[in-house]
Amino acid sequence: MTAVTPESLSTRLDEARRDYAALVDRGLSLNLTRGKPSARQLDLAADLLRLPGDRHTASDGTDCRNYQGAPLGLPELREAFAGHLQVPVEQLVAAGNSSLELMHDCLVHALLGTLPGAARRWADEERIAFLCPVPGYDRHFALCERFGIEMIPVPMTAEGPDMDEVERLAAADPAVKGIWCVPKYSNPSGVSYGDETVRRLAAMPAAAPDFRIFWDNAYAVHHLTEEEVGIADVLAACAAAGNPDRTFVFGSTSKITLAGAGVAFFGSSPANVAWLTGYSGKRSIGPDKVNQLRHALFLRDADGVRAHMARHRELLRPKFDAVHRILTERLGGTGLATWSAPKGGYFVALDVLDGCAREVVRRAADAGIALTPAGATHPYGDDPRDSTIRIAPSFPDLAELEQAIEGLATCVRLVGYEKLAAGERAG
Repeated sequence: MTAVTPESLSTRLDEARRDYAALVDRGLSLNLTRGKPSARQLDLAADLLRLPGDRHTASDGTDCRNYQGAPLGLPELREAFAGHLQVPVEQLVAAGNSSLELMHDCLVHALLGTLPGAARRWADEERIAFLCPVPGYDRHFALCERFGIEMIPVPMTAEGPDMDEVERLAAADPAVKGIWCVPKYSNPSGVSYGDETVRRLAAMPAAAPDFRIFWDNAYAVHHLTEEEVGIADVLAACAAAGNPDRTFVFGSTSKITLAGAGVAFFGSSPANVAWLTGYSGKRSIGPDKVNQLRHALFLRDADGVRAHMARHRELLRPKFDAVHRILTERLGGTGLATWSAPKGGYFVALDVLDGCAREVVRRAADAGIALTPAGATHPYGDDPRDSTIRIAPSFPDLAELEQAIEGLATCVRLVGYEKLAAGERAG
């Protein structure tokens, strides 16, 4: 950042105020709140609406129209995703449309039933806590709040969660029953876990014998560049470390095919798969096998998934490039903000000056630009530094996105220079 004298700060603040007034006068109505696929992305899977046609039989002979058959989901669909999710096909379950629903069910079954390796139900414990890497995914935090699970923030690094802190907390407290992880292109920072992070998660001592890693591999195939970032196989690492039941792997097609009509996946050890399917069988005779069949016919195999995601990349990459370009042009060198440049996933993490995120979001809303609430990236909606804002570039068209990021940059400049000017006056 170039040195800012009181005179130059005053000039920059006046300019930011003029730009913000002009922004408000434009009467925008733009929304960057959620990482939804755009209509053009959903159009890529339009053929699903015409499938499966008059076919109703899976590769193993299952009549997909009826109740019974394929208790783990259709084998051809599991085979298409097993490699991408790094789960042996016989340990991968294809379920309904929502991986979040599977995470919810795993928590409920752990509370009301008994996990493999557990002495008793989680509901019988005096206290339950989860480790929450931050910044992180607000829906994970919402699940913990729903069930009264205490959340303990752990800082994220460039290699994943701060493993010194994770190891210390997991080893010291038997109430710490799990950790939330988005291991590839993390929400919202875009960080992918390093091999050593995965190894340490798999091998670390845990005071709770039923400690679980909730491995939400939501962006396993969601690459934004030609480089397909890989991560270590957590199930294999856990098995090698003598902790085969430690990890629950989750994934879905929600940002691959039709977001509201996809297929979700659960993968784990044989014992954990038997545990989940045993309980799930009490609430449902089986998933929507017709929908699984249409997905298997549409995506075909692992290479078909990869080719389909390359078409998504063609639509998404220009949007992420635009975010990076505009933030660099408008905020680069100011010292007012930093931001991530992810190689995949759905989000950009924007970090503004401490104490400014909520005010930036408020000013943006007043100018007609809706952002995810500041604090959503932290447990209980409380970002102690009040600095992180999650940007979701996927849904708007490119022209609307560019307007929104230009406007956001104006708000960052205004609030940032106001804070610096207040500091000058206080000094």
